Amino acid sequence: MSSVFNFTFVPWFRSVAPYIHKFRNQTFVLGVCGEAVAAGKLPNLAQDLALIQSMGVKVVLVHGFRPQVNEQLRAKGHTPRFAQGIRITDEVSLDCAQEAAGQLRYEIEAAFSQGLPNTPMAGATVRVISGNFLTARPVGIVDGVDFQRSGVVRKIDTAGIVQSLEMGALVLLSPFGFSPTGEAFNLNMEDVATSVAVALQADKLIFVTEIAGITAHSSQVVSESNPIVTELPLADAERLLAALPCCNTPGNTAFYLQHCVKACKNGVERSHIIPFAVDGSILLEVYVHDGIGTMVVDEKLESLREATVDDVGGILKLIEPFEKDGTLVKRGRTEIERDVNYYTVIEHDGVIFACAALYIYPESRTGEMAALTVSPQVQGQGDGERVLKRIEQRAKAAGLDSIFVLTTRTAHWFLKRGFVLVDPDWLPDARKRKYNWDRKSQVLVKPMGLAYHDHAG
Repeated sequence: MSSVFNFTFVPWFRSVAPYIHKFRNQTFVLGVCGEAVAAGKLPNLAQDLALIQSMGVKVVLVHGFRPQVNEQLRAKGHTPRFAQGIRITDEVSLDCAQEAAGQLRYEIEAAFSQGLPNTPMAGATVRVISGNFLTARPVGIVDGVDFQRSGVVRKIDTAGIVQSLEMGALVLLSPFGFSPTGEAFNLNMEDVATSVAVALQADKLIFVTEIAGITAHSSQVVSESNPIVTELPLADAERLLAALPCCNTPGNTAFYLQHCVKACKNGVERSHIIPFAVDGSILLEVYVHDGIGTMVVDEKLESLREATVDDVGGILKLIEPFEKDGTLVKRGRTEIERDVNYYTVIEHDGVIFACAALYIYPESRTGEMAALTVSPQVQGQGDGERVLKRIEQRAKAAGLDSIFVLTTRTAHWFLKRGFVLVDPDWLPDARKRKYNWDRKSQVLVKPMGLAYHDHAG
C-alpha cells in the first residue's frame, strides 16, 4: 500500500471519527426532492444513507414526487395546476400522485435492497418500513382557490416511527396523508419532512434539493472557494427570509429557507439545504467540518467556554503540530491536566479548534496568555480574536491590570491587537525565573483598559 495513500487516508479517517461518534443514535430526517430521483441520483443516495445508518444514525426519508406527478398528468393529457405554490389536486391528479408514489416507493425500496459488491452497499442490510404514519386534513379553499385533495399534516404517529427506528429500520414516508375517515390527501414533501422532524425533535433536518444552499449576501462572509453561506444562525436566517421576496415555488431559496427556519424555531437545532447535483453531498455535509450546503442553526455551534479535564486530549492534539515546529513550547499531558482550569477552548461538535491558557501572577496584577492556538482548518475565521477576548474577560474578572504573551513568531498578530513590545526584564519575578534566554521570546503586554477593534472584516 502506497505511503501517499496512508498519508491522506489516515488523517482523513481521524478527522471524521469525532462526527461518527457524535451522530451515533441521533435522528436525521431527510427530505429528498423528486427531481433528485428523476436525475438518476437515487442509487448513490441510497448507498450514502445506508452508510450513515450503518454508523448508528436513525434515518427517516421523505421523498418528493413533483416531476413524477407532472409527467403522469401530461401522459394523460392534463396540465398540472398550482396556486400559492401548492398543487391543486383534483381526482385525476390524486390518481397520478398515488401512481407516482407507488412507483417511487418501489424504486427506493429496491435501491436499499441492493447489496452490490465493491460499493458501500456491500454486506449492508437495510430494512425499509413505510406505512400510514401521517394523518392529514384538507387545505380547503384559500383566497377563492379550492385545493380539493391537497392537504397539510394534521398529526404524526411519532410512537410508531420511533418504534420502527429503534428496530433498526429506515422509515420511508411518501407525501401522502389520510383523514380519520380514510380519505387520501396529497401533501407537500417539505411540509411533511419539517413536521416529522419537529415531532421527533430530530437532531437534523436535511433537504436534498435543486439548489446548492444559501448564497452570500451583505451580512455574510464566505470563502472565495465556496460562495455558499455554510452556517446561518437562526436570527440571521429569519432576517434574510424577511428580506427575500415571498415565494412558495420549489427551487427557490425562500421556499426551502422558510422550512429550515420553522424547524429550528420548533426544536430542531440544525436544518440543512444541500444540492443533489454533488455526488456524496449528504456525507460532505454531515462528516466534513464546513459542509457543502447551508446549515441553519438554533445556536452557534462553536462553543466558547472554559476547559474541563475531558478536553485534555483535544488540547494536546491541537497544539502538538505547533510544538513540533517550534511555535509553542512543549507541554506534556501531566502539565495540561494540572492546568486545565486555566484554559479556554472553542469546541465544535466535540472537536477542539482553538485554545489558550491564562496564568495569573497576582502579586504583579498581570497574567500570561499562553498556548494560544487555532487549528489550521479554521484560521482566518476570527477564532483567535474570540479566544483573546475571553482571556481578556477572565483577566478583568480577576482584577488584573494587564496580560502578556511570549512569542517567537507571531508578534505582529499581537501588535495589531493592542499589545506592545517590552523588555524581558518587565516580566514578574516568578515568570522571569522561568524565562528561556536561549529561546529569545519576545514579550508583549496589553493593558486591560485598551480595547481592540478589528476593522478588517
